Amino acid sequence: MTPRILGPDIEPWLTWSGLTDALEAGHTRPKAEIKDAFLYQGGNTLLNRAAWIAGLGLLVKAATVFPGNGAHRLPSVNGAATLFDDQTGVLTALVDFHLLTKWKTAGDSLLSAKRLARKDARRILLVGAGSVARAMHSAYQSAFPEARFTVWSRSRASAEAMGLPVADDLERAVAQADIICTATMATAPLIKGAWLQPGQHLDLIGAYTPAMREVDDEAMARARLFVDSRATTLRHIGELMDPIASGAISESDVIADFYDAPAAYARRTEDEITIAKNGGGAHLDLMTADYIARTATNA
Repeated sequence: MTPRILGPDIEPWLTWSGLTDALEAGHTRPKAEIKDAFLYQGGNTLLNRAAWIAGLGLLVKAATVFPGNGAHRLPSVNGAATLFDDQTGVLTALVDFHLLTKWKTAGDSLLSAKRLARKDARRILLVGAGSVARAMHSAYQSAFPEARFTVWSRSRASAEAMGLPVADDLERAVAQADIICTATMATAPLIKGAWLQPGQHLDLIGAYTPAMREVDDEAMARARLFVDSRATTLRHIGELMDPIASGAISESDVIADFYDAPAAYARRTEDEITIAKNGGGAHLDLMTADYIARTATNA
């Protein structure tokens, strides 16, 4: 069987609601087996992520991170994803890396927002103005069609390029938002817990290493905490590792991940502050790749 090549041409048939439904369905299956492997040369990285979900399939996603690629006018992160049949192990599809990463990353946080943000949320702040923030703008629009967006970035030019109202004062913008989405490369907290207001929801996306943070310990301590996957966040990302180490929170303060019952991964009151940390994982790539492949079959 010749494997299919699934690229950007399939994107017009993809929907954010279809993807979040697929992510929810994927988490009702047997828990995924996942494994990551890293290779380093100088400042460059090769990351291999693998996942196997019984009854769904297997996926291997290779990502290269070459920070110096900007000098060559190339993306710093590239890669490829391969999808295999669960019953035979036959290669069924090659999935465009950037397409898969875009939809998986944004769909992951959109699912959190649909469960945790107040239903009357109308003001959304995007902190960061890169490709993830652009995808989140599209994703949030699908679930909160009446929302008004504001963007803040350390580079005003990149913020203006989003074509949305730009905030100059981050503290004021945070205080006025119902949903706050962080999608930066920050290594020190940008958002302080003292700025947060009752009823807010935060989707934290950017930090993905032990050395990265986007919010401070006070923010983590004030909020009810959720993660997409305990396995890929608790001992791998500074956003959780640092406040656990300082005693600001404990692992038991993380209330639920997507493998827990939806009733547990939910807002309780209109006034509580909620934080969802997006850590990713190959199992989410697999669920997303399967959604893309099924959509391509029916397109």
